[in-house]
Amino acid sequence: MSASSGITVSDDLTAHFSSVLNSNTTRFVKLAIKDESLVHDQSLPAQGDFDVDLLKLQDSEILQDDVPAYILARLDHYPSQWLAIFYVPESAKVKDKMLYASTRGSLTKALGSTCTDSLFATSKKDITPEAYAAHKRHNAAPKPLSPREQELAEIREAESSTISYQGTMSLNSHLNTTGVGFRWSQDAEDALVNLSRGEGCAIVVIQLEPATELLTLTSFQDLAIEGVPQALPHAEPCYAFLAWPHSLTSPPRREICFIYSCPGSSAIKHRMLYSSGSLATFRAGRSIILSSSPLTYIASRKIETSDPGELDESYLRAELRLEGESLDAPGSGKDGDPKPFSRPKRPTKKR
Repeated sequence: MSASSGITVSDDLTAHFSSVLNSNTTRFVKLAIKDESLVHDQSLPAQGDFDVDLLKLQDSEILQDDVPAYILARLDHYPSQWLAIFYVPESAKVKDKMLYASTRGSLTKALGSTCTDSLFATSKKDITPEAYAAHKRHNAAPKPLSPREQELAEIREAESSTISYQGTMSLNSHLNTTGVGFRWSQDAEDALVNLSRGEGCAIVVIQLEPATELLTLTSFQDLAIEGVPQALPHAEPCYAFLAWPHSLTSPPRREICFIYSCPGSSAIKHRMLYSSGSLATFRAGRSIILSSSPLTYIASRKIETSDPGELDESYLRAELRLEGESLDAPGSGKDGDPKPFSRPKRPTKKR
């Protein structure tokens, strides 16, 4: 058999290795490249277990510090399994390194399924019992996930957490004073009460602590409508209640709208938790507000975004349908009802 380097496997090597396979007395078969041929260099008998015999390869009479070699090593498993050791020391000549590297593939192909594992060594330190044990641990360790596999694993974990969370909340919903959903911290509830009793433009931003499933207050501030994008986190999900006084309706009004912001860079588990609790958080917040200020106008349309930076006034007006429409009186609910899609026209027949 020829290698990509032009090296052939000698008949002597083929015959010798065939005889070794039929015997359990040989531990190591050393191969070398000589005269453009892969030949049998020497064999070592098995005298102890594999780890004990492996120490023999530290002998400079067997492996030199600057001369590459191939070693076929019989393992202790029954039936016999073999380990291919590709020894190419760093101090070897560049020409020899290239020659042994280019011949390795041909040797592997010639061996077929004889060798069940391979070990690459650049010094004799790489073929000690300790190094071989580390090699086996590495092989037994879970293989690294690709980015796509990692994302799917996170999705499965998030789905499991969400199902567990929803089951727990259904069981304990009678203990939750704000309705079925995440628990609210006292400062988050107080902020909504104060927001409902105010007069100007202001925003309450709340975030979830995944470990405790508790909604906590992130910020409560007065602001101009142009400052909404800067008030929201740009790398993490959040919920927000925005109080916006405007004259886009007749009569003018101060309405509170719910915002669910979930940047695309957020962790998948967090995105799923926030998404599953969005509606319940809106309803709980509305209940808190109306319990404190029954006449507060709360927009029935909810605003969702994956980019907080897009929440300028024109975006808010469009999402709340405050442009180009005659709005009904507060509390009618008609301004927030989505219109059904019109039935598409059937395609005309070609003549």
